[in-house]
Amino acid sequence: MGVTELGKLIGREARREIKLESLAGRCIALDAYNAMYQFLASIRQPDGTPLMDRRGRVTSHLSGLFYRTINLLEAGIKPVYVFDGKPPEFKLAEIEGRRRTKERALLEALKAVREGRRDEAAKYFKRVTFLTSEMVEDAKRLLTYMGVPWVQAPSEGEAQAAYMARRGVCWAAGSQDYDSLLFGAPRLVRNLAVTQRRRVGGKLVEVSPEVIELDAVLKSLRLRSREQLIDLAILLGTDYNPDGVPGIGPQKALKLVQEFGSLERLLETALRGVSFPANPLEIKKFFLSPPATDNFAAEVRQPDESKLAEFLVAERDFGEDRVARAIERLRRAVVRLRTSSLNAFF
Repeated sequence: MGVTELGKLIGREARREIKLESLAGRCIALDAYNAMYQFLASIRQPDGTPLMDRRGRVTSHLSGLFYRTINLLEAGIKPVYVFDGKPPEFKLAEIEGRRRTKERALLEALKAVREGRRDEAAKYFKRVTFLTSEMVEDAKRLLTYMGVPWVQAPSEGEAQAAYMARRGVCWAAGSQDYDSLLFGAPRLVRNLAVTQRRRVGGKLVEVSPEVIELDAVLKSLRLRSREQLIDLAILLGTDYNPDGVPGIGPQKALKLVQEFGSLERLLETALRGVSFPANPLEIKKFFLSPPATDNFAAEVRQPDESKLAEFLVAERDFGEDRVARAIERLRRAVVRLRTSSLNAFF
């Protein structure tokens, strides 16, 4: 998901590694689906299957959301989770393609289990990250009990997060993907919903949060506007045209945008006759003016501790002692956060 090829062009000069604590006092609008997919992919049992309760309901996303959000609150961060709404029509084909890919991975995983190939089964299971409507509703319920605000976007969650950051309601959008920059977020914070260590090439490496500023990206790529950044992304591939333009890699795409100035001019000249799965100008229009809502609150509230414990322990089979300790951490973090906000007001 997201414009991964664009990330290859964003160099060190436009990225700034930070400590989690440096975001203290900041409101971050987090792409909820992006975060939950991260948790579903990383929080797994040894055989590759996700965590589940006794009824077979997946709980990996709840575990990640619960404990990671507490970490953010303890660092003084004010998270607001933004949930996807209705996708644009030209994304439906890509969503269907992803669903078929996951179904194939699931069949391969089950076959590997039957044949006793545990390592291969684990590999395939990690590719099966379905996010159901029931899982989404559970996540919203968990956040509500935690006192953590969430927003239902009318369309793309990253578009809503970028809108909130652009308005100054939040300091930045938080996601692993770069789409937030295309939607106009002045800042993107990455690596908030991932563990601080990641296995790369068989080794554990430290993963730090990083801030990417839109103006710094435009300057480093020698682009005049966000519109040109969108044009570049469309050439490379987005969620709405995943394959981009065949034969055009990152450096060539950047040179074309710099030379011709706009996607419109490119379509009339160098890209005349090139076929796109969706109208590229409609994609550009969507990035520039996506649906967004002002119907949200961004304040962290006191958690409902009894409902939170009942939900996680009694309904979802989380360990009682561990949940009790985490709720205590949550309580203290929220008190500190609300106290610091009150002091700042006066």
